[in-house]
Amino acid sequence: VIVASYGKIIPKKILEIPKYGCLNVHPSLLPKYRGPSPIQTTILNGDKKTGVTIILMDEKIDHGPIISNSKFEIRNSKLTYGELNVKLAKLGVKLLIETIPKWIRGEIKIKPQDHSKATYTKILKREDGKIDWSKSAQEIERQVRAFNPWPGTFTFIKHKNKTLRIKVLEADISKDNKLIIKKLQPEGKKAMSFEEFKRGYHDFDPIL
Repeated sequence: VIVASYGKIIPKKILEIPKYGCLNVHPSLLPKYRGPSPIQTTILNGDKKTGVTIILMDEKIDHGPIISNSKFEIRNSKLTYGELNVKLAKLGVKLLIETIPKWIRGEIKIKPQDHSKATYTKILKREDGKIDWSKSAQEIERQVRAFNPWPGTFTFIKHKNKTLRIKVLEADISKDNKLIIKKLQPEGKKAMSFEEFKRGYHDFDPIL
């Protein structure tokens, strides 16, 4: 049985049914970033390296011994969650194709995870996308990419005595380390460039 992106614990009686066990494909280099949001956490932390790990599942989440893994160097520092997810999914498929025949033939020796080095990620909620403007420009830019497309990164403004939710879709960092918002989407409107936004909402007040 092959499992991927399944966030529930599988009972032992189910895990023991398949002859070759239940294998889990996880988009991080375990034991780093166990849990439901490893790709987003990789981007949020500005990591330069990630990967995919195949483990033999046990009764704990992302806890079982390692069967194989493959590293991925993040050379493009502007990858969004959606883009990195696709790249790691392709890497996972390639690793499965290489691993399964060897596993079935009994050619792989499993390696226990070093649980003392385990780190954990959390379930993301919509409110996690709200921008904290006290953070650095680099942290906010990474948040925009990590939460694209979900849960999205957003802030609020005051415009014509109304509070509007603004979704930030694309951002960058200037040479002097300031945040540049390049693309956004006001509540109920289509996505637009920041220049278009300024023309339509030139008298807005930010809510920090």
